[in-house]
Amino acid sequence: MKTKFNCVFLDYKNHLLCVLLIVFGGTTIFASTLFQEQDIVQTFSEFKGTVIDGKSKAPLSFATLTVDGTNISTVTNSDGEFLLKVPNTMVDSSIRISFLGYQVKTVPLSNLNGENIQILLEESATQLSEIKINVPKDAITLVRAALNKKSEHFINEETVMTAFYRETIKKRRRNASLSEAIVEIYREPYSSSKSDKIKLVKARKSTDYSRLDTLALKLEGGPFSALYADVIKYPQYIFSENDFSNYEFSFDKSTEINNRSVYVVKFKPHENIVIPMHYGKLYIDAETFSLVSAIYNLDVENREMAAKMFVKKKPNRVTVYPTEAAYRVDYRTQNGKWHYGYSNLQLTFKVNWKGRLFNNVYTLNSEMAITDWTKALDDSFTRKETLRPTVILSDEASGFSDPEFWGEYNIIEPEKSIESAIEKINKQMERRKENE
Repeated sequence: MKTKFNCVFLDYKNHLLCVLLIVFGGTTIFASTLFQEQDIVQTFSEFKGTVIDGKSKAPLSFATLTVDGTNISTVTNSDGEFLLKVPNTMVDSSIRISFLGYQVKTVPLSNLNGENIQILLEESATQLSEIKINVPKDAITLVRAALNKKSEHFINEETVMTAFYRETIKKRRRNASLSEAIVEIYREPYSSSKSDKIKLVKARKSTDYSRLDTLALKLEGGPFSALYADVIKYPQYIFSENDFSNYEFSFDKSTEINNRSVYVVKFKPHENIVIPMHYGKLYIDAETFSLVSAIYNLDVENREMAAKMFVKKKPNRVTVYPTEAAYRVDYRTQNGKWHYGYSNLQLTFKVNWKGRLFNNVYTLNSEMAITDWTKALDDSFTRKETLRPTVILSDEASGFSDPEFWGEYNIIEPEKSIESAIEKINKQMERRKENE
């Protein structure tokens, strides 16, 4: 099948997400997504459950679960669900569950054997005035301290991190595409200005282009988009020296994470700024001034300028602009040092076709979680193994096959809606093959 598209190359330098919209001349394409179950000799045990608020019983998204004394970890999905795979030699261990603003909880893995396991976390709040340390004179001083202390409090040696990465695309509320990958990240020390390298270990995808209304949406950058959300390692994407003075910083009510007091700093661009800039909250450890988490958005009110930041290719007869751009990055500690642990990026935008009465709404989500890591034993990946920062993961992946490989790796538990979408696509594939 021939792919037809008209290109409009727009400036998206220094931004995390780049979207490519490509027209497929009306032809429906199905990815090969048939998943065959196989008998697998497991050397690991699976533990499933849900992390919820102890009072409201609401699910807690992005809670971190770590096996005590190891680097093995995962995060809960948007429904608070988790799936943790632990080597059989460690089933007598315990796990630590932490979530921003809640008390840390330690649970023996033996307590997670059974159905409908729920882990309840209790909320914990600390008043800013109760923190018994030298309080910075103002919020901007605290933020600068957090950005400048990376050499002191973050991992300052080369490491190789194993990570799970996922991209999803929805047309309105319907899932249309899912791509997942296991990657290894060669992380440079936080004090180094060198960029990290990423090696693709395995990738898989499930795509139903018939739901995309002849548009093939692709996310350029793949795992790099998620990695560059690391504000400490890559401040140029949000707090470059040129942009820093354009922000207004102020204190919000403090909180607690991992049983440690945390300052909360709100930031937003000054009122006279007209270009799209970020706004949100930074969570900074009160003792070390280390960044614990950042949750923020890009102001996309200026449609034309915001679109230029994201869209690299699109047909001439289509107008595209973002309506939301949301980001999150969380850090973890190991042996007294902080490191990147998880990030999530979500972009929602409208697509208007010339001559059509109604528009379409698409949502792209990109997330990555570190599931294990070790000190680097060699200098780097080879050039042939290293992905380019412009990689398109969906072009590298092929089907939902090889369950034996995926079995041993920790992944983020899929949302029920995604599982349902994959099942429906597989059924479509089966019917299509039967009719051929």
